[in-house]
Order: sequence, then C-alpha cells, then structure tokens
Amino acid sequence: MNSAVLSPLLSLVDIAHQFSIGGGVFKKAQALQAVRGISLDIRQGEVLAIVGESGCGKTTLAKILMHVIAPSSGEVLFQGQPLSSLSPAARAAHLQAIFQDPYSSLNPRKTVGEIIGLPLHVHQRMRPSERRAPVLELMERVGLPARFYGRYPNQLSGGQRQRVAIARALILKPTIVICDEPTSALDVSVQAQILNLLQDLQRDLGLTYVLISHNLAVVEHLATRVAVMYLGQIVELADTETLFREPKHPYTNALLQSVMTPDLGAGIPDVGLGLNYPNALEPPSGCAFHPRCPNATSRCATEAPPSVFTVGRQVACHFPSNARMAK
Repeated sequence: MNSAVLSPLLSLVDIAHQFSIGGGVFKKAQALQAVRGISLDIRQGEVLAIVGESGCGKTTLAKILMHVIAPSSGEVLFQGQPLSSLSPAARAAHLQAIFQDPYSSLNPRKTVGEIIGLPLHVHQRMRPSERRAPVLELMERVGLPARFYGRYPNQLSGGQRQRVAIARALILKPTIVICDEPTSALDVSVQAQILNLLQDLQRDLGLTYVLISHNLAVVEHLATRVAVMYLGQIVELADTETLFREPKHPYTNALLQSVMTPDLGAGIPDVGLGLNYPNALEPPSGCAFHPRCPNATSRCATEAPPSVFTVGRQVACHFPSNARMAK
C-alpha cells in the first residue's frame, strides 16, 4: 500500500511528556523526559510501526495516542479535532488497543462471549438479546469456533486468548487499533498465525494500525511505514521497504544489523552500540545518540541535528549519508 497518498487521520503536534521520578521529604524529584517534541501523522489505512529499544518512549507514546495519559505539552488531533475534546465514548469508538499479554488482559471471571460483547454493553450499542449475533460473527472472523462462546480464558490457549482480545478490540468497529507488542508473549508458530490474522483484518476491514514492537521481523511483515525512536525522539521515519533497504540513521542501521539470522555459525551480531543505554534522566547533549555512534564528531556532541524531510522520509542526523556502518 502506498502510504504517500493517504490522508492524515491522527496527528501528533510537537508532543512531549515528562515524568517525575523519586522525590520525598528530603529529596527532590527528577524529571524524566520520556517523549521529546514528536510530530507525526498517522494516515488512513496504513500500518505505522514504532520501534526502538526498551525505554525509548514507545509505550508512553502509545498511551498518549490512546489518551490514557495527557501529554505535558503538544496536542493530538483526530481528523483535525483535538482528541481531548472528544468524549470518552467517542474516543473508545475510534481508538482501541490490543495488548501484549493475553493471559493478563482478559477478565478470568467472564466468558469469551461476555468479554467480546462487553464494549457493546458499556457503550449501550445494543440490547442484551441483540449482542450474541455480532459477537459470534466476529468470533468466526478471527478464527474462534462458536462453541468457545461460553468458555473462560483459562480454557483457551495463548493464541486463542489473543484472538479473543482482537475481537474485543474490533467489536465497536474502531478507526485505529493500537497493537502493543501483540505477538511477543506467544509461541513462534502462533505468532505467525496472529500476524496473518491482523494483516487479513486490516485489509478486509480497512483498519489503521499503530504497531508498537521491538521485533523487526514482525515490523517488516506487517508495517507500511516505520518510525524509529531513540531516547524519546523519532530519529528516522520512512516507508518499510525503503527503511529496511537503505537506513539513513546509524541507530536504524544498528537495529537492522541486530536481527539474528538462521545461518549456522553466524553467531550473535555485534552492532557496536555497547550495553549501556543512556540515562534518560541525564540525556546527552547535542545529538542524543552521539555517545554510541561510530560516525560522531565534535559537532554531534554539542549540536542537536534537525529533522530533515525529503519525499516520504524524515531523518535526524548531521551525516545521514554516512549512516550505514560496516559489520
């Protein structure tokens, strides 16, 4: 799908978010800048992946998109309207989430039918007698037999539970679905089934996905565009094929080189980033990546690079043409 022709559906405008860490009677709280000045458009019908190491701000950004937390500054717009101005019911109708762990995201005291149909009850979409039919229809679409309607989550496998979670997210027919590591808690063979299901649903229902993931194989399979986050900022944004073929930021290239291969004797790749992720409470000056970058110069240590926009691409690096690092 060519994301270049798609119109913005959800827009983040200079979003930043700060947490206060620690603090007490004799100790001042420290400020942790989890998200720093992110502007991003999410387009109708695309699958936008947000990737990066743990602690880079992916989940915080997803919570801001869901309006679970309000940004410290900046604004989220849905079809040009402030997301904060929508009622909770309207936000839920447009934005739903599929969470990482199907073992903890489902109520163990509810049956499958009750779990999937609960949003219809909460939003008073139908009378109780009318809910069974659409729930069963959606169960069939996500690959759950009708006989599972009265079963409880502990009677299902991990993959089946995640299918229930997907059905629950889709029952209100949302516009955007936030997929937060939707397959990482599943076995590899089950992961492939769930990914193919998500892909089929996206195509058949015209859904827009925001995919939060650290698994680049999953991203390459499912995403149409990729935003790479580092220490709260987007350092590169491009369509999936372009980014995987020709990364411009050295951090993007390091992530791609970190992917394990099935080749015998290949070993664990050394991407040259070291083991120490920068302290988010004391971010580096200049370019946040410069302490780990093999291409860094004195300019990188003192001057933050601007985000440079070209056709279909965004990169924040003083020397993007030198981004590719030798293995």
